[in-house]
Amino acid sequence: MAPLDRWLPEFDVHELHEIHVAATAETAFAAALGIPVAPDALVRTLFRLRGLPTGGSLEGAMRAIGFVELERSPTSLVLGGAGRPWSPLAGLVAWEKAGEGQVRMAFALWAEAEGDGARLATETRVLALGESARKRFRRYWLAVGPFSALIRRRWLKAAASI
Repeated sequence: MAPLDRWLPEFDVHELHEIHVAATAETAFAAALGIPVAPDALVRTLFRLRGLPTGGSLEGAMRAIGFVELERSPTSLVLGGAGRPWSPLAGLVAWEKAGEGQVRMAFALWAEAEGDGARLATETRVLALGESARKRFRRYWLAVGPFSALIRRRWLKAAASI
């Protein structure tokens, strides 16, 4: 069972990126938690354009923008938040307070043993709460989704190089 299955078994958007690393699952996971949220100039630029923090660790930056811990194990972390990400002035609200016209967003970072190393992955799921939120999020994701994928691949590459 994937870490997000307990939190968003149904979703409108799903994004999974993974990389094989020559380390134990525990070491790979710890490295990923500690990487800079903006590990290179391109990611820093993308974060600045969106008004997101460019300093600190991946975990710290996710928490700084309002994501809260939903679940943690020695090799996985699930963060969640809810809101209207298409509106730059709207912050995140508590997971359990999400309502009509918003989306629930869950982000997982996890590692598992695989062959002579580990598979390190980021997974994102989004569930729209209502048809209007679904339409608005789809438009937003058309613009943001490709950059989100690029950022996650760069996070994994940075973690694998540690």
